[in-house]
Amino acid sequence: MTDRIPSLKTMLTLSDAAATEALARALAPGLGAGDLVALVGGLGVGKSVFARALIGSRLAALGRAESVPSPSYTLVQTYDLGDVELWHADLYRLGALDEIGELGLEEAFAGAITVVEWADRLGPALPPRRLTLALDFEERGEARRAELTAEGGGWDWLPAALAAVG
Repeated sequence: MTDRIPSLKTMLTLSDAAATEALARALAPGLGAGDLVALVGGLGVGKSVFARALIGSRLAALGRAESVPSPSYTLVQTYDLGDVELWHADLYRLGALDEIGELGLEEAFAGAITVVEWADRLGPALPPRRLTLALDFEERGEARRAELTAEGGGWDWLPAALAAVG
């Protein structure tokens, strides 16, 4: 028996913001309580585009259309999806690691769907079971390189969702 945490890594090229949104919509239905989507990458690479599309997709599935503001200043926005809450956090303005406890993210990691922009700022508080989307600029145009890494169990639905993106 091994203590190794299973992982899956996929590299994608997202041609534009619409492709980033399509990836988010493909992943959204598979996410459940306790799932963390950790978004990492520099300014302007599409973390917020992805988060808004994912949240909008989950709300649309419930017949709801709501504004999905960036939590840059509030740090956390929550959405009631009926059977589960969705927390959207943007840690760009996080002052210190000890503020994470004040935000209630540990509670969210345990029982909500959590989407965290600038997740690398969690440092050692980053849960080992997560779906990380690392975005970076391609050399030319609007395209982005996307590295999707699923760590821990429970991501068996992911290959089919990615196949739907094409």
